[in-house]
Amino acid sequence: MPGGKRGLVAPQNTFLENIVRRSSESSFLLGNAQIVDWPVVYSNDGFCKLSGYHRADVMQKSSTCSFMYGELTDKKTIEKVRQTFDNYESNCFEVLLYKKNRTPVWFYMQIAPIRNEHEKVVLFLCTFKDITLFKQPIEDDSTKGWTKFARLTRALTNSRSVLQQLTPMNKTEVVHKHSRLAEVLQLGSDILPQYKQEAPKTPPHIILHYCAFKTTWDWVILILTFYTAIMVPYNVSFKTKQNNIAWLVLDSVVDVIFLVDIVLNFHTTFVGPGGEVISDPKLIRMNYLKTWFVIDLLSCLPYDIINAFENVDEGISSLFSSLKVVRLLRLGRVARKLDHYLEYGAAVLVLLVCVFGLVAHWLACIWYSIGDYEVIDEVTNTIQIDSWLYQLALSIGTPYRYNTSAGIWEGGPSKDSLYVSSLYFTMTSLTTIGFGNIAPTTDVEKMFSVAMMMVGSLLYATIFGNVTTIFQQMYANTNRYHEMLNNVRDFLKLYQVPKGLSERVMDYIVSTWSMSKGIDTEKVLSICPKDMRADICVHLNRKVFNEHPAFRLASDGCLRALAVEFQTIHCAPGDLIYHAGESVDALCFVVSGSLEVIQDDEVVAILDHFPE
Repeated sequence: MPGGKRGLVAPQNTFLENIVRRSSESSFLLGNAQIVDWPVVYSNDGFCKLSGYHRADVMQKSSTCSFMYGELTDKKTIEKVRQTFDNYESNCFEVLLYKKNRTPVWFYMQIAPIRNEHEKVVLFLCTFKDITLFKQPIEDDSTKGWTKFARLTRALTNSRSVLQQLTPMNKTEVVHKHSRLAEVLQLGSDILPQYKQEAPKTPPHIILHYCAFKTTWDWVILILTFYTAIMVPYNVSFKTKQNNIAWLVLDSVVDVIFLVDIVLNFHTTFVGPGGEVISDPKLIRMNYLKTWFVIDLLSCLPYDIINAFENVDEGISSLFSSLKVVRLLRLGRVARKLDHYLEYGAAVLVLLVCVFGLVAHWLACIWYSIGDYEVIDEVTNTIQIDSWLYQLALSIGTPYRYNTSAGIWEGGPSKDSLYVSSLYFTMTSLTTIGFGNIAPTTDVEKMFSVAMMMVGSLLYATIFGNVTTIFQQMYANTNRYHEMLNNVRDFLKLYQVPKGLSERVMDYIVSTWSMSKGIDTEKVLSICPKDMRADICVHLNRKVFNEHPAFRLASDGCLRALAVEFQTIHCAPGDLIYHAGESVDALCFVVSGSLEVIQDDEVVAILDHFPE
């Protein structure tokens, strides 16, 4: 211990901390094996309840529990206990001791020496169990002249009363554990403020916009929106007439789901301009009619129904197929939700990749439509040999051929091959690579390629610029941590700080950072208003308020005022908190871990975070 022989330090013995954590499981004492008469340095709550003594009454008394001896305590057992301590041995005894109110109780006492890394006994661990029920009923002053049966009846009655007193405590503990589980699963009262827990009162047919059902429904709509954004351009460009009943049923189901979504939007709350939740049905309908209703309605019309009929005029069919592009307005539903996800770097990265792929898909469909329109001259009914479709057909061995009996051109690549080739060309153009094996030849193709390259350069710069920013944000704390460590190392090296002290400094910085993750609590609290700052401080110090008896009768206003003044300090193992003789200008509460009181290099007491 640097700087003196007396003080309060954070213990380095992890075995000691493990013993302290078990205090709720048994009743025990810890005695200093290096001082005469082995004074008690720690007493857990279980022993205090069992003996009736307060912790302050037990401290510095002999670990042999001589202060609990009485007239009925066996002299031979007392001598054996003392010999066990003198010889630093392990042993167990059945001994009659007296509580603070001088009630005799039989204890099963176990004594075990605790050795340090040098195999030197530094502490004694004494555990106690009440075995009065298993022993012959005790005859004391109050029961003299009683029969053995009467004394047994009294012992059983006392034990039953103790069990009845403990029963409410057990129920409280069960309720306490349930509330902790509720905090984890549902964000309990210690986490969410009061006004967030209380759901606004709404009519029976109105749905809250943040309820679990609406959140799940929004995700379903989001997935179906991306399905529409992919399939509609493909069906329009490649003119896939919906003769397949399975695809027709699927698209019809999607349309029905979007129609149901329109109905739900007429019955879903929204957040008003002042931040309040609007649940009035009339205001909800007016707001939806003014904003997204028209777009949602146009995107839900069943354009595929016309194509399902036979002998439909080709012009009408093409018109309704083109009108299906209106369904891309459903992407507006995605735009409504973007503000919820743009604050997360990973979500932005995934969104940018999806946008890039979606734009490439759309441009591939347009690229194919241009080639399909120009490959055959409808006026002269001849093939355009400079079209990219004609060149592709020759390269893969599926050329176009003229059917004289039907008077139409047949053959050419399959639709799958055409789509893959179109997507390949748009990807190479958007990423500014371009191998040239598929190249524009006509004027329209060249103009489209120029426009696509301009869009590609913009997307390329946007995506990679955002990716760089996202990765910088992800590693900002790590870079700040390493920069701080380098500054500390340079400081220690410059001023030639001793090795032992340097290691303590580095251990403190590393352990403190691991607990705080580099977050400046004071800076965060300074952003919040006064009332919210008090709520957060009460939550941060809830363990002290809940467990320490000094705060059990304190009012909410008192706790809020105290919580704002509390400061959390982390101490690494071996740190000296106070030297003997220093002025104490703060009242400290041990929230986690334990502290040792050192006098002349000996542990005279252990302070832990459990309540009295």
